[in-house]
Amino acid sequence: MSQTTYSARPVDFEHKWFIVDADGMVLGRLATEIARIIRGKHKPMFTPHMDTGDNVIVINASKVRVTGRKAEQKTYFMHSGYMGHDKQIPFATMLAKHPERVIEKAVHGMLPKNALGRQKLRLKLRVYPGAEHPHMAQQPTVLTFKQAEAK
Repeated sequence: MSQTTYSARPVDFEHKWFIVDADGMVLGRLATEIARIIRGKHKPMFTPHMDTGDNVIVINASKVRVTGRKAEQKTYFMHSGYMGHDKQIPFATMLAKHPERVIEKAVHGMLPKNALGRQKLRLKLRVYPGAEHPHMAQQPTVLTFKQAEAK
């Protein structure tokens, strides 16, 4: 009697659409749940080397919050490749100018650092600073996450 390992195939997966309201949610906890859904870890047929995840729409990205003193201390680092051409952008400035990048960068840090991780981030995550989004035709399911209240 031989035992075989089940390996999921692309035809076995159905990619759903979910919508998440980021209003008042903590950035790190929100990004963790979004990365879990994008990877497909919430499904029993999760396969690490395949695209098993679902699409996520994040609305109200400009209303996300951080805990502690991260609002004053957190910075985003960029470098052009030339000596001395690095930029440190404070969290408050990034949230004011590009709120969608705050969530995208947080989710990017929680996905695998390979071609599949980059593909999932590019194709499965859509972030909007306000409550409006153009994906109503996909009939997304509203997701709510339980988050502990900050003290």
